[in-house]
Amino acid sequence: MSKLALYVPLKAKPGKERDVANFLTSALPLVQAEAGTLTWYAIEEGPGAYAIFDTFDTEEDRQAHLDGKVAAALMDKADELFSEPPQIHKFTLLAAK
Repeated sequence: MSKLALYVPLKAKPGKERDVANFLTSALPLVQAEAGTLTWYAIEEGPGAYAIFDTFDTEEDRQAHLDGKVAAALMDKADELFSEPPQIHKFTLLAAK
């Protein structure tokens, strides 16, 4: 079972919803190249509300993801796409199926 996770809620700027969805979809190949990222989900929570949820076995893997290409691209596009800066929440997973 994965031990660690990240949850990053994202609020699209009005009119940028499609751009956010496209950005998240385009990030998949970058994440697939990260051996330490066990699962990665790009989520549409509702109108204009998106999130990223991913899991890791070690803190080193989680930090490598945070230092990687997806996180860099996310921060690079933040002013253009999001109505507020992305907030990265770090979690410890207690149970999973």
